[in-house]
Amino acid sequence: MSQIVIRKIDAAHNKDARIPNQPFEIWGRMIPSIDHGKWSYEVEKNEKPTQDCFPDERYNVTKDDATFLGAYDGDTCVGLAVLRKDMFRYLYLDDLKVNRDYRGQGVGGKLIEACMHKAEKLGMQGVYTIGQDTNASACLFYLKHGFDIGGFDNRSYRGTAQEDSANIFFYRDLKND
Repeated sequence: MSQIVIRKIDAAHNKDARIPNQPFEIWGRMIPSIDHGKWSYEVEKNEKPTQDCFPDERYNVTKDDATFLGAYDGDTCVGLAVLRKDMFRYLYLDDLKVNRDYRGQGVGGKLIEACMHKAEKLGMQGVYTIGQDTNASACLFYLKHGFDIGGFDNRSYRGTAQEDSANIFFYRDLKND
């Protein structure tokens, strides 16, 4: 891996915001619980791992009301973070993905740090995101990178193909960095 550089994706590089989603392993479920306002969790392993892949998005940096940060290896975009302002004082990390060949090499962590710098620059409290409880790798990734569990939603996927999933909300505050 060459030196990874994080930079804002501009209109001239719009195609870089459309890097395809790739399969990821579903090997366990994060089970959060709250006791007197303090979150904890357990990870329940699946008997047999499976794979999942999200549908590709059709982002357009000139039309979408978002900030697109790309992780570049030379001229090739190998990772993407999509940030949106929310009504709260947190930036919402709407999407985070890293090319399969670059996973586990710190690219996602570099994107998270760039997101935190953007939040600071905008005077925000920090960054929040959502991870599916069935994607234990993603949930553990956010915890590893300084996020805390801040909420749980077990209704969002009712009536969908993802009905057995729930959302876990993860927050990372600037004041704790």
